[in-house]
Amino acid sequence: MNQLKVDLSNIYTLVAKDEVFALKTKIAQNQLLLEQGTGKGSDFLGWLNLPSSITKEQLYDIQHTASELRAKSDVVVIVGIGGSYLGAKAAIDSLSSSFTQLTEDVLPKIIFAGNSICEDYHAELLELLETKRYSIVVISKSGTTTEPAITFRVLKQHLERQVGKTEAASRIVAITDLSKGALRKLADSEGYRTFVIPDDVGGRFSVLTPVGLLPIAIAGIDIVKLVEGARKAMDDTSSSVAFDQNPACIYAAARNALYQKGKKVEILVNFTPRLHYLTEWWKQLFGESEGKEGKGIFPAGVDFTTDLHSMGQYIQEGERMLFETVLSVEKPSHRLVVPDDPDNLDQLNFLSGKRFSEVNLMAQMGTIAAHSDGGVPCISISIPELSPYWVGYLFYFFERACALSGYTLGVNPFDQPGVEAYKRNMFALLGKPGYEADGRKLREKLGL
Repeated sequence: MNQLKVDLSNIYTLVAKDEVFALKTKIAQNQLLLEQGTGKGSDFLGWLNLPSSITKEQLYDIQHTASELRAKSDVVVIVGIGGSYLGAKAAIDSLSSSFTQLTEDVLPKIIFAGNSICEDYHAELLELLETKRYSIVVISKSGTTTEPAITFRVLKQHLERQVGKTEAASRIVAITDLSKGALRKLADSEGYRTFVIPDDVGGRFSVLTPVGLLPIAIAGIDIVKLVEGARKAMDDTSSSVAFDQNPACIYAAARNALYQKGKKVEILVNFTPRLHYLTEWWKQLFGESEGKEGKGIFPAGVDFTTDLHSMGQYIQEGERMLFETVLSVEKPSHRLVVPDDPDNLDQLNFLSGKRFSEVNLMAQMGTIAAHSDGGVPCISISIPELSPYWVGYLFYFFERACALSGYTLGVNPFDQPGVEAYKRNMFALLGKPGYEADGRKLREKLGL
């Protein structure tokens, strides 16, 4: 039967099964807090029933807009930061060829910008776009977040110089607030096509809104199937599903049981390079949701077997503060076997005729066994295949598990007050009006 599976067998050397199931009552209470909207951060629960509330008409509108942008663009630049780009990047990378960007006949190319303030990156982007037909999707609730706002300012002026103000407006789509904010005001005055970020959906939970769905659709991925998978995950993780059959409940309970045993770092492991940005999305989801009030499991990520040759030594024999969650894909998309070599200089003919996937699976199993023997507990999560359906399922599964885990830790999983600290300092150092006094103090402190 095709399903997402959560296997805890490799954590029971440290945490007894009874200790995981001891959290059953707490997890059930947290399920009710979510579904009744009575827990911390209840103003931001719009993601909870989102898969079932997305209409065919909304999906058609997104697909239609994506088709129009695809038809007029060699490149589409997605401008956003954090949750405004990581979900889309995760889905596109997971569901595309590893070498799509190197294939000249695959258009449009999807480029992500506005997620840094690196001068070289943006100058090089403008150099690339100078000879390209391109469009822009700008994603920001307020329109004033520094990184995407200054990137969009530069790209907007560049595009208007290239094709004129009227044509540029037809190539810009804004995903923003329904009625307020700088980007909404600009979009209305310039006549940009717009999609709405719901008020009750935070950025890191927004991949199943137009924030994620439009870029994913532009990449040619079936967003109907993606939402269908998320809808199934919503059903499979609801409070009506028994604890021991509910993957989100089991995962949330296991990671909290490990945390109570002193495991402060969770490493999400994949053996499929296309899942790299799924890991990056997961890191933001859990890090921004749980890391507050002096609490939280630190989320890290590695790509195996690659990182076994860099991080493997520490994981195997370093400080015993961490546990692993291995995310694996049961069925590869392609078939490739190891060829025979008559000379056998590399002494690998014992692998001749074996599929790469079999070798990869044995590497995975051997790694889990070695790390488990070395005192690293391992949760295993598997999906049948990399497809829009199962990536959509994964998105919702992790969102639900994250909310339950945060409530179990006793924090509000839906705010991020600590993110503002660096912004205040940056504004003060840059001389933003209203921050002058703080700027003077900070410059003196830093010796500037």
